[in-house]
Amino acid sequence: MSDTSLESRQAFGPPFAEKKRKRPDVIADMLRDRMIDAELKPGDRMPAEWLEEDALRASRGTVREALKILEFQGLIASKTGPGGGIFIRAVQPAEAIQTVTSLFLQAPPSIADIYALRKTLEPELAADAALHLPASAIKTLQDKIRLYEGEAETAEEEYVQRLAELDFHAELARHAQNPVLGFACGLLLNLLRDLPVCRAIYEERNPGLRETGIFYQIALIKAIRARDASKARAIMTEHMAEAEAYMLERERLTVSRKPGRDSDQE
Repeated sequence: MSDTSLESRQAFGPPFAEKKRKRPDVIADMLRDRMIDAELKPGDRMPAEWLEEDALRASRGTVREALKILEFQGLIASKTGPGGGIFIRAVQPAEAIQTVTSLFLQAPPSIADIYALRKTLEPELAADAALHLPASAIKTLQDKIRLYEGEAETAEEEYVQRLAELDFHAELARHAQNPVLGFACGLLLNLLRDLPVCRAIYEERNPGLRETGIFYQIALIKAIRARDASKARAIMTEHMAEAEAYMLERERLTVSRKPGRDSDQE
């Protein structure tokens, strides 16, 4: 196996057939599996007998390390004092997305990587919205547009408008009937917001971009109100293609202007 493939495999968690793993990791997985099998819900207390050292065949220190792993993963929370113990915790999607985003910031994907997925996922997200988005969420989308319908007077105001446009898409993701689709789209939007190269692009003045975004989003809201999934999908497909072209061109210009680069050779 090449070094590259090994690193790729390790990036997505431990192999399912790992022979040598640290005891706290093994115990953490064992406790997580028990939580799933017992169908424990957020707020439920983890049975004290699960943590007995003899039952786990581990020392108190090893059990403590296993619990720290589960707490770091956001699966449990510990409480001290009367009524204390280990309790199951609900992991919020936004919290999980931010954690995964931080992972990718260490080895950033390219804008092309992000849009390769956005072009596939966001049209389906739009079609899903046309079929299922509640009226209250449609109103929220309209409110998002109002945040950037006026022309920005400063670069700072325009940057805020760019983020509001991303929030428009994030609102669709939050209401996706398919939670995996919603999570994936939310992650891609978070990457666009946080990646340094994207931040640099959004900080540049480009008043015409706001008008293009509003055009697509107003058309999309009309399709959603009409419950026309096919039209919503088509609008978002066109929007993503245009957004990708813009971001890739801006990325090329941004890189060419970096010190030490000969822009005439780009």
